[in-house]
Amino acid sequence: MANIILVGAQWGDEGKGKIIDVLTEQVDMVVRTQGGSNAGHTVYVGKQKYVLHLIPSGILHGKTKCVIANGVVIDPVALVKEIEDLETLGTKVNGNLRISEKAHVVLPYHRELDACSERLKGKKSIGTTRRGIGPAYADKISRTGLRMLDLLRPDFPERLRAHVSASNRIIRALGGKPVVLAPIVAEYQRAAQRLRPLITDTVALLHQTIDRGGSLLFEGAQGSYLDIDHGTYPYVTSSNTTSGGACTGSGVPPNRIDKVIGVMKAYTTRVGGGPLPTEDALIADLLHGMGREFGATTGRARRCGWFDAVVTRQAAQINGIDEIAVTNLDGLDTLAEVKICTHYKIGERKLDRVAADLDTLAACKPVYRSFPGWLTDTSGIRDWKGLPLNARKYLKALAELTGAKLAMVSIGPARDQTIFL
Repeated sequence: MANIILVGAQWGDEGKGKIIDVLTEQVDMVVRTQGGSNAGHTVYVGKQKYVLHLIPSGILHGKTKCVIANGVVIDPVALVKEIEDLETLGTKVNGNLRISEKAHVVLPYHRELDACSERLKGKKSIGTTRRGIGPAYADKISRTGLRMLDLLRPDFPERLRAHVSASNRIIRALGGKPVVLAPIVAEYQRAAQRLRPLITDTVALLHQTIDRGGSLLFEGAQGSYLDIDHGTYPYVTSSNTTSGGACTGSGVPPNRIDKVIGVMKAYTTRVGGGPLPTEDALIADLLHGMGREFGATTGRARRCGWFDAVVTRQAAQINGIDEIAVTNLDGLDTLAEVKICTHYKIGERKLDRVAADLDTLAACKPVYRSFPGWLTDTSGIRDWKGLPLNARKYLKALAELTGAKLAMVSIGPARDQTIFL
């Protein structure tokens, strides 16, 4: 199998974890390249549910090597807990996971700064997970952050002391609760000793794998419209969630990438603030009533709307998407009519792009193309021809309006609930 980047083509929560899990059997290594424990990738193996935040979904396959690369920000304590939880469920981790020495560390003062920032914004809050991801990336960009290799240094306590002191001054000014140095040192040094055998030069590891003919699968977190540069700013995350971020976040150059796969739901969702042009109470009530569309990380109900081809078409352009995987088709099984937004209108003006100005985007009215529903349970179907004709027509329209080849359809959370075209 080629070296493949897998990205979310909407606002995250597209079902990337399940698709990564399905594709893992065909690759040698799965690489997580950005984000932090704000991600929540849900995978079912049989009846067992796994929710992964930092560790690549490929870890659930016993022979596949997994890498947390340099572009990720890591809470070492949370990572140790995730490892221990997986091992309790019988998943082998130590021999299959490697962590970049260059990855930046998320610390308790980052979480407190995150919470302070959200409180101060009030009604204009972004809706972060408050896990300290933004402040950790801010330290990275301002060249003041601590990296995983710093955890292993004998002088880590002294390095941390200076950071805690500086951060507490800001936390006090923002009305937050200052953090205490001693317990942080103890907790993070314990985590460092647990992770020490896994921390390495992952750039060298990835290139060694490529040079010997191995294949890599890059696991994106969040979605294209949460990208710090190309998303609906400021309602975005703090990293590059698009395909280019997989290269900078791993040290693997673009000329070693063979394919980009975009994952998208058969409808649209997002969590937190910011415009969602196709948001619709009908589809939200339907999906929430089915117990669907609640965040794997926060448990928050996701906002829901009809499929937005303006969004996915632009995502295909930005990411260079070659193929698409459509998930959650079964969520629409009971509808007599389904819709696709083909473009927007403001007054009489037609828009084919996602406006950078959020006031403009909020004023956009979706223009829909309606399709007859299929009113059939698709969750037990295992091949393309077995899908109802109306479902196939709908999927073909999604691909055509997105401008990429339809390659996979997911009709449930289990591995075998996946149709390859």
